[in-house]
Amino acid sequence: MHVEIGELLARFLIGGVIVSFFAVLAEMFRPKSFAGLFGAAPSIALATIGITVVGHGKAYATVEARSMIFGALAFLLYAASVSWMLLHLKQRALTATIALMPVWFAALCVFWLVVR
Repeated sequence: MHVEIGELLARFLIGGVIVSFFAVLAEMFRPKSFAGLFGAAPSIALATIGITVVGHGKAYATVEARSMIFGALAFLLYAASVSWMLLHLKQRALTATIALMPVWFAALCVFWLVVR
Protein backbone atom coordinates (compact mmCIF):
# COMPACT_ATOMS: atom_id res chain seq x y z
CA MET A 1 0.00 0.00 0.00
CA HIS A 2 1.24 3.47 -0.85
CA VAL A 3 1.68 5.80 2.13
CA GLU A 4 1.93 9.53 1.47
CA ILE A 5 4.50 11.76 3.15
CA GLY A 6 1.68 13.86 4.62
CA GLU A 7 0.14 10.78 6.22
CA LEU A 8 3.50 9.77 7.71
CA LEU A 9 4.01 13.29 9.04
CA ALA A 10 0.50 13.31 10.54
CA ARG A 11 1.15 9.95 12.23
CA PHE A 12 4.43 11.28 13.60
CA LEU A 13 2.91 14.49 14.96
CA ILE A 14 -0.31 12.98 16.32
CA GLY A 15 1.59 10.04 17.77
CA GLY A 16 4.10 12.37 19.42
CA VAL A 17 1.38 14.47 21.01
CA ILE A 18 -0.46 11.40 22.30
CA VAL A 19 2.75 9.76 23.56
CA SER A 20 3.60 12.97 25.41
CA PHE A 21 0.11 13.05 26.93
CA PHE A 22 0.41 9.47 28.16
CA ALA A 23 3.91 10.17 29.52
CA VAL A 24 2.50 13.03 31.60
CA LEU A 25 -0.36 10.77 32.70
CA ALA A 26 2.14 8.07 33.72
CA GLU A 27 4.04 10.59 35.83
CA MET A 28 0.88 11.23 37.85
CA PHE A 29 0.43 7.60 38.91
CA ARG A 30 2.25 5.49 41.47
CA PRO A 31 3.94 3.03 41.27
CA LYS A 32 6.08 3.95 38.31
CA SER A 33 5.44 0.52 36.81
CA PHE A 34 2.31 2.09 35.29
CA ALA A 35 4.58 4.10 32.98
CA GLY A 36 5.04 1.08 30.71
CA LEU A 37 1.30 0.69 30.48
CA PHE A 38 1.06 4.14 28.92
CA GLY A 39 3.82 3.51 26.37
CA ALA A 40 4.07 4.55 22.77
CA ALA A 41 2.35 1.60 21.08
CA PRO A 42 -1.22 2.45 22.16
CA SER A 43 -0.64 6.07 21.24
CA ILE A 44 0.64 5.26 17.78
CA ALA A 45 -2.21 2.78 17.31
CA LEU A 46 -4.78 5.47 18.13
CA ALA A 47 -3.16 7.90 15.72
CA THR A 48 -3.01 5.26 12.99
CA ILE A 49 -6.66 4.29 13.41
CA GLY A 50 -7.76 7.93 13.34
CA ILE A 51 -5.79 8.66 10.17
CA THR A 52 -7.02 5.43 8.58
CA VAL A 53 -10.67 6.32 9.23
CA VAL A 54 -10.17 9.71 7.58
CA GLY A 55 -8.09 8.39 4.67
CA HIS A 56 -9.60 4.99 3.93
CA GLY A 57 -12.96 4.77 5.70
CA LYS A 58 -14.40 2.93 8.67
CA ALA A 59 -14.46 -0.54 7.08
CA TYR A 60 -10.74 -0.47 6.34
CA ALA A 61 -9.98 0.92 9.80
CA THR A 62 -12.03 -1.90 11.34
CA VAL A 63 -9.77 -4.49 9.70
CA GLU A 64 -6.67 -2.62 10.92
CA ALA A 65 -8.05 -2.35 14.45
CA ARG A 66 -8.89 -6.06 14.53
CA SER A 67 -5.37 -6.86 13.33
CA MET A 68 -3.91 -4.70 16.11
CA ILE A 69 -6.03 -6.51 18.69
CA PHE A 70 -4.89 -9.91 17.43
CA GLY A 71 -1.27 -8.71 17.47
CA ALA A 72 -1.68 -7.57 21.06
CA LEU A 73 -3.25 -10.89 22.08
CA ALA A 74 -0.44 -12.83 20.40
CA PHE A 75 2.10 -10.65 22.21
CA LEU A 76 0.30 -11.24 25.50
CA LEU A 77 0.60 -14.99 24.96
CA TYR A 78 4.27 -14.59 24.09
CA ALA A 79 4.99 -12.37 27.10
CA ALA A 80 3.18 -14.77 29.45
CA SER A 81 5.17 -17.68 28.02
CA VAL A 82 8.46 -15.83 28.47
CA SER A 83 7.49 -14.88 32.02
CA TRP A 84 6.61 -18.50 32.84
CA MET A 85 9.90 -19.72 31.38
CA LEU A 86 11.88 -17.17 33.38
CA LEU A 87 10.10 -17.93 36.65
CA HIS A 88 9.72 -21.69 36.48
CA LEU A 89 12.59 -22.89 34.29
CA LYS A 90 15.05 -20.22 35.48
CA GLN A 91 16.25 -19.49 31.94
CA ARG A 92 18.23 -16.40 30.96
CA ALA A 93 16.09 -13.57 29.56
CA LEU A 94 17.79 -13.62 26.15
CA THR A 95 17.33 -17.39 25.85
CA ALA A 96 13.64 -17.24 26.80
CA THR A 97 12.78 -14.31 24.53
CA ILE A 98 14.46 -15.80 21.48
CA ALA A 99 13.32 -19.38 22.09
CA LEU A 100 9.68 -18.38 22.44
CA MET A 101 9.40 -16.03 19.44
CA PRO A 102 7.80 -18.88 17.44
CA VAL A 103 4.96 -18.82 20.01
CA TRP A 104 4.19 -15.24 19.01
CA PHE A 105 4.37 -16.08 15.31
CA ALA A 106 2.23 -19.22 15.72
CA ALA A 107 -0.44 -17.30 17.64
CA LEU A 108 -0.59 -14.68 14.88
CA CYS A 109 -0.94 -17.42 12.26
CA VAL A 110 -3.77 -19.06 14.20
CA PHE A 111 -5.60 -15.74 14.55
CA TRP A 112 -5.15 -15.07 10.84
CA LEU A 113 -6.50 -18.52 9.93
CA VAL A 114 -9.51 -18.07 12.21
CA VAL A 115 -10.42 -14.73 10.64
CA ARG A 116 -9.87 -15.92 7.10
